Amino acid sequence: MRVALVHDWLTGTRGGEKVLLELVRMFPGAPIFTLFHFAGSQAPEIEAAEIRTTFLQKLVSPRADYRRLLPLFFVAAETWDLSGFDLVISTSHCVAKNAKKAPGAFHLCYCHTPVRYLHDQFDDYFRGRPALVTAAARLARGPLRAWDRAAVPRVDAFLANSENVRARIARLWGREADVVFPPVDTGFYTPLPPGTPRNGLLVVSALAPYKRLEDVIDAANSRRLPLTIAGFGPERARLAARAGETVRFLDTPNDDMLRACYRTAEAVLMPGEEDFGIVPLEAQACGAPVVALGRGGARETVRDGETGVLYDPPGAAGLLSALDRLRGLALDPAALFRNAARFSRDVFRVRFMAALETARSRPEKRPGDARIIAQDSV
Repeated sequence: MRVALVHDWLTGTRGGEKVLLELVRMFPGAPIFTLFHFAGSQAPEIEAAEIRTTFLQKLVSPRADYRRLLPLFFVAAETWDLSGFDLVISTSHCVAKNAKKAPGAFHLCYCHTPVRYLHDQFDDYFRGRPALVTAAARLARGPLRAWDRAAVPRVDAFLANSENVRARIARLWGREADVVFPPVDTGFYTPLPPGTPRNGLLVVSALAPYKRLEDVIDAANSRRLPLTIAGFGPERARLAARAGETVRFLDTPNDDMLRACYRTAEAVLMPGEEDFGIVPLEAQACGAPVVALGRGGARETVRDGETGVLYDPPGAAGLLSALDRLRGLALDPAALFRNAARFSRDVFRVRFMAALETARSRPEKRPGDARIIAQDSV
């Protein structure tokens, strides 16, 4: 059986790329189809795979905001040549699910989220962007959202990375999905011996508007708290201008550096609503408690009062109150690791293969059976 892996783009290592890495290990020799690839941005096993890009490869650069080419993403996704492959596995938060399989092939989509900035998180994603950028995005939103929905029937079966995303797939696309949580490398992310000093706050995140990183910066500024922000993205300059002298940016930490940060952080902060979020689990595996906005995937990964603190509504004030509450708790480091171990790589492999087998054994559905919900007001 010939297997093809499809991934939106390869520009850095975040949660989606960690799922892809596990799939590369599970399906050795499978080529990776992607819109574009920044060489050297991935784990060695992904870099060593056969990576097939689209015409966008010649149009993008690590030095420019490639997200401005979003309409072309939909065009480029139509050009992937998947003829000759029996099984297509897409890992999608944008257009990877739009891949066209060959006749008789099976397409399984591991969905990180329906496209945030086309559906119900549009306002969060473009919050703080220039007015002209937001206006142009609104003009493109309707046609692209229609294209997004029209491509849903190309997928034979969906897997969601969380119950939160499963519900969004049902609401926005009218499709059922099984849940397989992403893998956490609990063999690599481990704590230091008990009693190791912890100091400072840590955020590991893409630097994008919907992540609400201004909340943690404002919180740190107000109390002069040491804060490290590890990640990269289009919001880098704006956030740096807002940050006080106790805030530092760590743009592209490698895995060893990231683990060291987790192991010595007083707490890892997640101020925005995440679809799932591997970061809180990597943090807990390293013994670091998590303070997270109590919405979305955080409710599935953080046990309030046991492995961290959940707060709501969003904002710097709520985050500071949650930190105060955390400092009054006596958390068991072993409980943090046990919670993360529920999402280990081995657990992911077993559940993914079981879900794939179940999906392929279900009676075949015609594309027209997919129910696409018209939600122009969403």
